[in-house]
Amino acid sequence: MSLPVNRQGRAVVAGSLALMVLGRLFGLFELFLMGMAGLALVAAALLAVTRRRPHLEVTRVLHPPRVYVGTASRVELTIRNTGRRRSGVVRLHDPVTGTSGADLLLGSLAPGAEIGATYHLPTSARGIVQAGPLDATVADPFGIAERTLPSAGTADLTVLPRIDHIVPLAYATGREDPHAGADHPNVLGQGSEDFYALRSYVVGDDLRRVHWPSTARRGELMVRQDEVPWQGRTTVLLDARRGTTTGPGFELAVSAAASMVVAAQDRSDRIRLVTTDGRDSGYADTHAQVERVMEHLAVVERHRTGSVSDLSPLLDRSPGGGLVAVLGAPTREDVEALLRVRARFGTVTVVLFERASWDPGAPEDDRVTVPPAPGLRVLRITGRAPFATVWNLAMSRRPAPVVRPA
Repeated sequence: MSLPVNRQGRAVVAGSLALMVLGRLFGLFELFLMGMAGLALVAAALLAVTRRRPHLEVTRVLHPPRVYVGTASRVELTIRNTGRRRSGVVRLHDPVTGTSGADLLLGSLAPGAEIGATYHLPTSARGIVQAGPLDATVADPFGIAERTLPSAGTADLTVLPRIDHIVPLAYATGREDPHAGADHPNVLGQGSEDFYALRSYVVGDDLRRVHWPSTARRGELMVRQDEVPWQGRTTVLLDARRGTTTGPGFELAVSAAASMVVAAQDRSDRIRLVTTDGRDSGYADTHAQVERVMEHLAVVERHRTGSVSDLSPLLDRSPGGGLVAVLGAPTREDVEALLRVRARFGTVTVVLFERASWDPGAPEDDRVTVPPAPGLRVLRITGRAPFATVWNLAMSRRPAPVVRPA
């Protein structure tokens, strides 16, 4: 076990030993005595910090524990002296992700007394900000020795992506989902257990909605479509490949995807997030499910593998609605993959964040080349045409119909 001597204490020890050696060599008792006094001071400091153990109870609370980028969040610390004696001066250090941490100097507290302290957490970037573990450090009056003791665990702040106020994706029906996007109910049953339609099971559906009599007759899983029939469906495909995205552009893309999730939730639509690494959230229509999607967007990172083509089996099982592909620099293979699944969706929209959207020095006419394809609506985001403006303008117009293959 190492002694709790800091840098200043080690310097005092070295100087004291040097004085003792010089005193013996030159026969100067005064130097030898000064060296002995220095070592005695260090020993007294060690004894003081070893016997002095603060009995502090520290409670940490985050307000709030989940915020959007740029929204303030603070840590509230409550420190209580649980010992029988008055506590001395204690230095508290709470490490915080991305910063040097928070340093607090706590004065003497009477037995049973408590005091509060507050500091703000950084929320300029999405992700997880961890506060803690908090350490309490006691030192002697001369600053020669110090002892650090753990006083509190950790707490995590989830910083969600920045949200733009946009309208949800326009209602769209798909070939396999004739009821989604309808503007009126179409009740098939009678009584208290009415449902609107039966359809084939899709990955992500709640197994409690399986209609077993129909499943037995048809030989495949059939589920009750007992949600509101005009409830919209939106599938967001997020490009997270390092080869086709840049860091600043990817942050804008994540923010756009999060804005679509929030807009769909506000209209009680079903939202689904698919990323190019193969992650599929399934359709989320409850508050808890949407929160999980948002928490994933808070920590999603770019990856090196995956392609849009690899997602074709996932997208081809979609029951309909609209597809929004937030892409970086799509290749011809990416466009062809979207065309292969377009028949499953009522609309297919591609959102492109041009270099000018995140690089002020890039020319506005420097655009990503997208192979022309019928049935794909392309929204180009630049510095002069931000995402919210372009999106809301496009959603106010009647979407172009998807060209169905013969």
